[in-house]
Amino acid sequence: MWAAVVVYIVVFLSSCLLALKLSSYKRSPSSSAAATKKLKLPPGPKPLPIIGNLLQLGQRPHQSLQDLSKIHGPIMTLKLGMTRNTIVISSPHFAKQILQRHDDLFSDRTVSDTIRVLDHHNLSVAMLPVSPQWRKIRKVMATQMFSQARLDASQPLRLQKVQELIRHIRNTCSDDQTPLELEHAVFITVLNFLSNTLFSADLAHYRSEQSQEFKHLVAKMLELGGKGNFSDYFPVLKYLDPQGLRRANKAILSSIIRVFEDIIDQRMRSGFEPNETSCHKDVLDVLLDQGEDGGLQKLTTQEIKHLCADLYIAGADSTSGTVEWAMTELMRNPSKLAKAQAELSQAIPMSETIQESDITNLPYLQAIIKETLRLHSPTPLLLPHKAQTDVEISGFLVPKGSQVLINVWAMGRDPALWRDALAFEPERFLDSDIDYRGQNFDMIPFGAGRRICPGLSLAHRMIPLILGSLLHSFRWRLEDGVKPEDVDVSDKFGITLHKRLPLRIIPIPRNS
Repeated sequence: MWAAVVVYIVVFLSSCLLALKLSSYKRSPSSSAAATKKLKLPPGPKPLPIIGNLLQLGQRPHQSLQDLSKIHGPIMTLKLGMTRNTIVISSPHFAKQILQRHDDLFSDRTVSDTIRVLDHHNLSVAMLPVSPQWRKIRKVMATQMFSQARLDASQPLRLQKVQELIRHIRNTCSDDQTPLELEHAVFITVLNFLSNTLFSADLAHYRSEQSQEFKHLVAKMLELGGKGNFSDYFPVLKYLDPQGLRRANKAILSSIIRVFEDIIDQRMRSGFEPNETSCHKDVLDVLLDQGEDGGLQKLTTQEIKHLCADLYIAGADSTSGTVEWAMTELMRNPSKLAKAQAELSQAIPMSETIQESDITNLPYLQAIIKETLRLHSPTPLLLPHKAQTDVEISGFLVPKGSQVLINVWAMGRDPALWRDALAFEPERFLDSDIDYRGQNFDMIPFGAGRRICPGLSLAHRMIPLILGSLLHSFRWRLEDGVKPEDVDVSDKFGITLHKRLPLRIIPIPRNS
């Protein structure tokens, strides 16, 4: 506590000195500051001197910004610290303006000082501005990882990994009394699917302490990335890194990158021949061997390492988190759980496993996933966009360089958009054409436009397969003494939104 107080004092005094220094310079009436006064910014809460609206963000910015939008409107301006204008969007109308109509002008990123380590912001497809380098990496992802053909070809591998998950749960919880920490098990499953796609080998094991540590690193990195960094709000503090966020993130990312360095170095030493157990090249073989004559510009080894980090950090975390939220809501709503399992039993015999082709015949399962993404968007504020120039949006002006946050979490809970907005009601999607793949702006948990999540097509296949298999293979009950209404649904803010407390539930094989 006292350390935080000291940091605030340092921030305050340093900022005051900077403000005094800046105010000592004389500016002509034609300066940019004078011109800015003429701009019509969106409304917003009045900022305090020096710190602006920082104190109004709180520990759960997605909820604080929702509350502020109820007062100031679906497009509003915040002043965060001394330098950063932030425009907050909380409605489909304005989100569509940003992500579709003016997509080309808002496609760059505002990158936190926390993430500017190991040159990650210059190598990460998530953080790069739209540029030839960004297009090169996105093209590789679209053709070599997430194309329809690649996803169709990897369907047996996904099924294999999900069945390994089911076997692990059966073996671990065979006494019908042992609770399972669901999110961790699902995380390992997705991690191993990705590693087999990329490297033809499992990267993690369900009972491995090393796997637990890897998951902890990913979760911590996402948590750090979502924290407000004084260095962003008060540039004079950049080199001090007063909260230690940049130093902590550097250590974490170094550990994650080192895993991929070892794999890539070993593959390069071996001449990147196809894996001995496989008759075809995996993605790493293709990336290392890919030249411009194959229609793609070759990625550098540094780009490959950071691309792997992006895939693991974003892909495994968001998928496992969504499955955990879905199961949390089903455990809180036993009638919905029973309805989902009845649909599965009717469509698929108990002796058979779910195939991806079965998902289209399971409308209620699909509705559960949509409802989960509505209430618990994996990335509550998306990744920050940045205005490349002054842009007029519905009569308001968004100044060049402004950070733009899109509060999809608030949009998913807006009573003006959704009847009984806070209730878990998958039925609302049974007769609805609303989807989550970036075309309907009422619900854009993966974003939209050119910066839409590149792994969306994989998540669209993986989440229903995992969730459906869990529901088809087991009956689920809460630990003794826990009632459905007692299941915790509080969240913990970061780049992604996690449950504050992990879900612990007891699986019972449905054929027992």
